[in-house]
Amino acid sequence: MATVHQLKPGAVPKLRVLVVEDNLDSVHSMAMLVKMMGHEVQFAINGFAALDIARQFRPDVVLLDIGLPDFSGYEIMRQLKYEEALRNTRFIAISALPLSNTGNGHWMPAARSFIPSRSIPRCSSAC
Repeated sequence: MATVHQLKPGAVPKLRVLVVEDNLDSVHSMAMLVKMMGHEVQFAINGFAALDIARQFRPDVVLLDIGLPDFSGYEIMRQLKYEEALRNTRFIAISALPLSNTGNGHWMPAARSFIPSRSIPRCSSAC
């Protein structure tokens, strides 16, 4: 197993990541963290923007809030995962709600992982 000091820059492939979250502090924090990790980032703050940006940006990974006010994250995943240009995109569901309150997991077959948003570090105003 390699240590941090043995890792070479560029050892992790650069990914195209779309962050979809309606909370501005959360979307800013997540996008900044992903960018600091060396990946290309776009973000959307609602479902309609997420669909449009995903089709143009063609992300490798989508960090997707499943509790958006205008669209359910499940509906966004369902629409995008069957598009040819996005068939290899990985979806990671994010929610402020506990897993038990996210619609009984009906979105789970479409998502790769679930991350409770309270576990994502927030950026202070100094960021």
